[in-house]
Amino acid sequence: MSEKVSIQISRELYEKAKKFIEEQGGFQSVEELVEFLLQEALLTEETGSAEMSREDEEKVKERLRALGYI
Repeated sequence: MSEKVSIQISRELYEKAKKFIEEQGGFQSVEELVEFLLQEALLTEETGSAEMSREDEEKVKERLRALGYI
C-alpha cells in the first residue's frame, strides 16, 4: 500500500461523510471514503470519461452490494 499523507477538510464535511458511512455502509472510515471518491474523480479526469478497469468496476460493484443497491 502507498504511503499516506494528511489532508484537512472542514469539520462539517467530515461529519457529513461520517454520517453517510454510518447510514449507508460500504466504507470503514471517512479516510477510505475520501480516497475512493478522489480516485474516481481523478480517473474520470485522466480518461476524459467514467471508464473503469475491470478491477475498479468490481470494487464499485462490491460497494454497491454492501450498500444494498445490487
